[in-house]
Amino acid sequence: MTTVDNTGTRVVIHDLVLLLARIGLGILMIGHAALMYNFAGSLAGVGELFAPMGIPIPGVLGPANVLFEFVGGIAMIVGVAVPIVGVIMALNMVGAWVLVHTSPLYSMDNNGPELVIAIALLSLVLAVTGSGRFGLDHVLGTRRRARVAQ
Repeated sequence: MTTVDNTGTRVVIHDLVLLLARIGLGILMIGHAALMYNFAGSLAGVGELFAPMGIPIPGVLGPANVLFEFVGGIAMIVGVAVPIVGVIMALNMVGAWVLVHTSPLYSMDNNGPELVIAIALLSLVLAVTGSGRFGLDHVLGTRRRARVAQ
């Protein structure tokens, strides 16, 4: 939803907020992927970390999770495939909540689900709103529409 006043200020602010949200989410996801990778020492090591948590097929889902969080984080920052990446990130965070962050809300054991819930909700908001004008989705969509109009 974009609203335009005479100066276009609202649209610019809307798109800047979407850009900041995308960059913030992307940095969180890339940072988390790097943390898991560095802690485990390799993609296979991430699978080994996932095994004791009860995550199904950890040898596949561990590396896939790290790769998705890294590539998905980059996609969010540049604003490409934001609706798809946003939904997948939200589902990933629901999985993290159900399988890993199982403590009650606001637990003092550093395993509460608050962060994954917030990331899931932000991912869904971006999935619904899209990248905004400062994302590749917008640029590619504009070019596509111009080509169809010719």
